[in-house]
Amino acid sequence: MTAAAPRQRRPRRERGAAESLLSIVLVLEAISLFFVVLVVFGRQLLPAGVAWGGGVAAIVVVLLVSRVTRYRWGVLLGWLVQLGLVALGVLDPVMFAVAAVFVSLWTFCLVKGTQLDRTNAARRRALAEAEAEAGEPDAP
Repeated sequence: MTAAAPRQRRPRRERGAAESLLSIVLVLEAISLFFVVLVVFGRQLLPAGVAWGGGVAAIVVVLLVSRVTRYRWGVLLGWLVQLGLVALGVLDPVMFAVAAVFVSLWTFCLVKGTQLDRTNAARRRALAEAEAEAGEPDAP
């Protein structure tokens, strides 16, 4: 038998701070949505099939949106998720408070993550310019 050649792993894509932070917020929202489904089902605010089916669908959508936050349209979808979370306050008024926390967290992470990404990009440019002036080859 011949040994198989080791499989080359492609390098991981570098994720920005905003993308990482926004993804974390959305995953936390998906986890909290599971508990919302339990409340809606337990208090019989909706029929069981609607509560579980809609809840699981919402969780899947939020998790999918968490994977596309690197794109501008992904961030816009994230804002729609935030609006959907606020809309759940119609079913249970406590959700208005929960939504306020998550919308605040989403906004903070978007602003701070974008600031960090800009700062990091400026540092990389300055480092690349300094290396170019020194005549050093670019790092891989």
